[in-house]
Amino acid sequence: MIRVRSLLSMTLMLLAAVGVSRAEDAGSVKLAEGLRPLLQCVTGECKAFTFAAEIEAPIDGKPQQIEVLLQLHGNGGYHLAARHADYSFLLDRTAEATTFALPHHQVAYQGSGETDAKDHLAASGLLMRTLTADTSAGAYFPLWMLGADNLLKMVSSQLKPTYIAAENAWNFDEKASVRFNPGGKGVVAVGDVRVEYTVSAEEPNTQEWTVPDGFEVVEIEREELERHLSRGIRRTLEILAPSERLKSPREKPAVIENGELRWVEGQRVVLLSGTPEEVGVAHARLLRREAMKTIDSVLYAFGTVNTIRTGRWFKDDLNDAYARLSPHIPDDHKRETAAMAETLGIDIELAQALNVFPELFHCSGFAVFDSATADGTLYHGRVLDYMTTIGLQDGATTFVVAVEGKQPFVNVGYAGFIGSVTGMNAAGISLGEMGGRGEGQWDGVPMATLMRRALEECTSLKEVMTLWETSPRTCEYYYVFADGKTNEAVGVAATPESIEFVHPGQAHERLGPGIKDAVVLSAGSRLETLRSRVKERHGRIDEETAIWLMSRPVAMESNLHNALFVPAKGIVYVANASHGAPAAERPYVRFDLNELLESMQQESTPATEEVR
Repeated sequence: MIRVRSLLSMTLMLLAAVGVSRAEDAGSVKLAEGLRPLLQCVTGECKAFTFAAEIEAPIDGKPQQIEVLLQLHGNGGYHLAARHADYSFLLDRTAEATTFALPHHQVAYQGSGETDAKDHLAASGLLMRTLTADTSAGAYFPLWMLGADNLLKMVSSQLKPTYIAAENAWNFDEKASVRFNPGGKGVVAVGDVRVEYTVSAEEPNTQEWTVPDGFEVVEIEREELERHLSRGIRRTLEILAPSERLKSPREKPAVIENGELRWVEGQRVVLLSGTPEEVGVAHARLLRREAMKTIDSVLYAFGTVNTIRTGRWFKDDLNDAYARLSPHIPDDHKRETAAMAETLGIDIELAQALNVFPELFHCSGFAVFDSATADGTLYHGRVLDYMTTIGLQDGATTFVVAVEGKQPFVNVGYAGFIGSVTGMNAAGISLGEMGGRGEGQWDGVPMATLMRRALEECTSLKEVMTLWETSPRTCEYYYVFADGKTNEAVGVAATPESIEFVHPGQAHERLGPGIKDAVVLSAGSRLETLRSRVKERHGRIDEETAIWLMSRPVAMESNLHNALFVPAKGIVYVANASHGAPAAERPYVRFDLNELLESMQQESTPATEEVR
């Protein structure tokens, strides 16, 4: 449903950008007359209005229909509703209270009282707070300030639409058109998106909205409710229409006490060392902006969508999960998280919730060695297929972490997240995870915590396997573990109740016949393709071929990052998704863990008080 609002917003921006071609043309005059009522509402000239729209748009590859109603009252209160066959929401705001209702689930979240000074949903200044420098849509914000008539005049000479008098329609190019139908309806088409709307610049005459009978009313602090929704909307616009500041971030290195930020061929690398507290502080100082983007993506953008989908307040779900997972998280990990949260200036509960989010991941992986590779070297590939649509790529970071008294390791991860889903340690152990089913089975060690513990504590494949066998586990997960020292690898299927190890060459009912000196894990057609590729290149696999094994369609469109480990050499190749392409279609960057660790021990530039 957030996407519905974004599509509508982008449609309105198109209308503002296209304008009229020449004021003296009859067609241009008609276009200006048709657009003026809408633009007067968008630019804030109308203190009260009703906007209703029927939207047809492709969502998840299928045409979908959404109905939208927005009513703004002269006193600043408003009512926004969106309805889809499967999902719906309603946001009603007055000076006294805010209600976020979910008709499909018959639940309404309601809050009254004060709001946050920055992250709130008051109609006044909403565009200014929503359209940040991190979304390309923010470039249009100054246009709204010109007013409808000045806006139309300013762009009058920029574009020259073709006027079709018989249809009272204007074509701007092959993908964009505007038409006005009898009865005051406007029709805007932008690519595959079609919006049919009506607008009335009058005080809405509907009665004050009240929660229907039969709805469960959940009281929630208004500050939290509005912060959650406003940050979710803002972050969603950044993800759907990222600015160059997000797509091409400034590559500014930094050195502080216990940490360093480097840029290698466009990728962030952060080196952290010291006590858990020192590591947490350095993490936050070096990646403050990126960590906040991760929080906004996970807790607010994804969290709002998930609340609409399930009817449950997402943060409550994560807090409940953390309460059950917390007894199984090591104290030093908690101390690191707390130090990071304090330095970021956020509640520790927020950082804790963020760090149990990976209990939802899904992916592919393989290990090939001995007779399967060109020179017997073990190659361990890991494909993370997970939610590029929530913008986690903005915080993508390769960490090198050396906590006092622990094994140093490289962790392919994200700012603000201290656990691991993809990593390799200095002892030549590499691990990759693949999510399965069983969400909600959280009475055990969080998957990402168990992964990090293995990187910090284990020096052999046997030790990793023992750690998994003896630890209480959560949900259903699949893994590939490898040991570069001994050229050993194993596939793992683990649930809270059982654990199964799939050895190289072993046949399995879900994975197919065994392949000599290979462990191959995936699902569906991706598994078939991966198996076919391994068999095709068996005996000739080198680094370049191993990277090819992870290319599309083995990697999905949601491919967030890929990693190829060469654990015997301490080498990892990393590719991260961009806003326009999955990781498999992005450049890989080579990192040498041993060289990076050696560079951490050398005298570095004096720390600065402010990183950025």
